[in-house]
Amino acid sequence: MQKFVRVRAVAAALPLANVDTDMIIPAHYMKALTRTGLGQHLFRELRYGADGRERADFILNRPPCRNAQILIADRNFGCGSSREHAVWALADFGIRCVIAPSFGDIFASNARKNGLLLIRLPDDVCAALRREVEDAQYAPVEIDLAEQQIRLASGRTIDFAIDAGDRRILMEGLDDIARTLRHVDAIARFEAAR
Repeated sequence: MQKFVRVRAVAAALPLANVDTDMIIPAHYMKALTRTGLGQHLFRELRYGADGRERADFILNRPPCRNAQILIADRNFGCGSSREHAVWALADFGIRCVIAPSFGDIFASNARKNGLLLIRLPDDVCAALRREVEDAQYAPVEIDLAEQQIRLASGRTIDFAIDAGDRRILMEGLDDIARTLRHVDAIARFEAAR
């Protein structure tokens, strides 16, 4: 899993509430067993028309947001079914961090396990943040997990809170297997004694 310490990147504003996992990655594209290739189907029904062509009005189809690594969403992002593919699609597209007032519980767990930083900020702060990145014409935003700060192009900073365990897992790039392997000697001793 890729470590997350600090990311400086374009942040795309997505002012939609209740974005469910089917909207993030439609079930039709979940046949893959690998994490790669799903980014092309991220927000499929929002990004593409029935004819398969990109919708020019969708934020991730507009420069410079085509290369966004930060998504500033609205409340209840990632609600719905428990599909881990939703996190995989975001990550494969290049999204490293999602900022929103709230997240679906299972989505949040899947995000942490796959290195996607979720930042919870109040509704009004998220709305102001979306406006500010739009007004700044999508100038890069810095997310500093070590300092737990968002730094905007204007120079303004926003502090955020995160669970200490989640922070450590993300900063060290530890998925569930890597965390278990940190105790391989203790596991071997236990098995030998057993």
